[in-house]
Amino acid sequence: MSQDGPQDRYAGRAFAGGRYQLRDLLGEGGMASVHLAYDSVLDRQVAIKTLHTELGREQAFRERFRREAQAVAKLTHTNVVSVFDTGEDALDGTTMPYIVMEYVEGRPLGSVLDEDVRQFGAMPADKALKITADVLAALDISHEMGLVHRDIKPGNVMMTKRGVVKVMDFGIARAMQSGVTSMTQTGMVVGTPQYLSPEQALGRGVDARSDLYSVGIMLFQLVTGRLPFDADSPLAIAYAHVQEEPVAPSSINRSLPPAVDALVARALKKNPNERFPNAEAMRDECLRVASSLHAAAPSIVPGAPVQSGAGVGSAVFPPVDQAAPAPSGPVQTPYHPGPYGSAPAPSPAYGYPQQAGYQTPPSVGFGQQGISTPPPYNLTPQHPTPASGGGGRNNKPVIIGAVVVALVAIGSLITALAMSNGGTADLKGSGGSSSSASASTTAVEGHRAGDTSKTIETTACTEPEESYNDPSEIQIPSFQFKYIDSVKSCLQAAGWKVKIKPEDENTYGQGTVMDQFPAAGTDVDPKKMPEIQLGVSTGNPS
Repeated sequence: MSQDGPQDRYAGRAFAGGRYQLRDLLGEGGMASVHLAYDSVLDRQVAIKTLHTELGREQAFRERFRREAQAVAKLTHTNVVSVFDTGEDALDGTTMPYIVMEYVEGRPLGSVLDEDVRQFGAMPADKALKITADVLAALDISHEMGLVHRDIKPGNVMMTKRGVVKVMDFGIARAMQSGVTSMTQTGMVVGTPQYLSPEQALGRGVDARSDLYSVGIMLFQLVTGRLPFDADSPLAIAYAHVQEEPVAPSSINRSLPPAVDALVARALKKNPNERFPNAEAMRDECLRVASSLHAAAPSIVPGAPVQSGAGVGSAVFPPVDQAAPAPSGPVQTPYHPGPYGSAPAPSPAYGYPQQAGYQTPPSVGFGQQGISTPPPYNLTPQHPTPASGGGGRNNKPVIIGAVVVALVAIGSLITALAMSNGGTADLKGSGGSSSSASASTTAVEGHRAGDTSKTIETTACTEPEESYNDPSEIQIPSFQFKYIDSVKSCLQAAGWKVKIKPEDENTYGQGTVMDQFPAAGTDVDPKKMPEIQLGVSTGNPS
């Protein structure tokens, strides 16, 4: 990559009182530039990301950026680029925020994909799935800490010379979305349009499942060599994310089995409740599908896409019994499985570059105007209703409907009798004597007990994070996947009201909080604290 860009004038400059000496420009994007640097105190090479000057002018943004970088610095994982330090310095009379990161000798995932596209037409499926699984491992640890990446894309994933996946740029998109800079206005979102989840495109609150959608887009791109949604403008791309169904990856790459189609389709559901519940679940499925694959070179269909992927999401998941379509069509280069399924070609060492021929799509801001908003998402995951087996007209639907209505009425009555304040449990002063939430006290076949070690500290409620946008407001903590007893103790300590809705599922087990409203990270006025609504697992099969 050429290094004669505008930011190259900082080469040779020093940061932090002379501790960090900037050297070569490794890459630059829409928000920041990355330089190789030397840490004179610890005698090591590091990578320093400097935010562009228009961002550095705003104190509110610099403060949020600092706090996000501090949170990311707590992440320690093989697949996460470590953050060592953060600060701001004056260069040419302008305040320049920066973060000091681990220097990775490697190249962006986009460059790896470009090489595979030149050789095979796309990345071999087993290699793509294992790389995706490593990205999900990084997201799993970040989501446990309440950090949603918000800008997953190949340009934010590095591959080391040894094939280790490293995810970087945690927290930057969140800082950009603070709404406190002149670059972001009400109703606008910031991110990379091609990888935005529908809820991001609509300016709605996001949670961990938004990252999983972006991972699904990236996986689609890896196994097909192209993006599912692309257009001439960010607004058109956002519209596609919200309204259009992606084609099945196998309609582009005929070597892909139905299991890959089903995996991608689930990750790309418009409704977050219909996606994988968390990064760990999606990672497990990636590894399961990867282990079942027979090594086969991609078989790209000329002129694809050729079919809609709308029906793939209704496939039974995760079991897929259909046989994979036989590979056909010419392949440019023979495929020989190796690490991640492909023997890596010799290549020079890179830091955070963008090689010639690979350009990371810029992170941009755009508004919602012109995008029609689909109905609000439900908290409870939707389950398909089996079709009636009868061929003629009968009254079975009427009978079933009557039974469902009766069950709902009985359930509502029981809930109303069990909870005070018209169905709302006020935990203040209750002494924490409430029992764990459950739709039924009777365990049925397939019942699973919850993990009581998944707890949340009471300080998460009594000393919640302050809103970045308004110091008088607070952020709702994340209760998802925590055991309900500890969540109740937390809510009780803060005197917050809660409404619990039992949900039948036996993956996480009885007493596990599956959903919450308002979503984690939502800004609220503590003087007008809303009721916290929790969906809690019964441990029984759905």
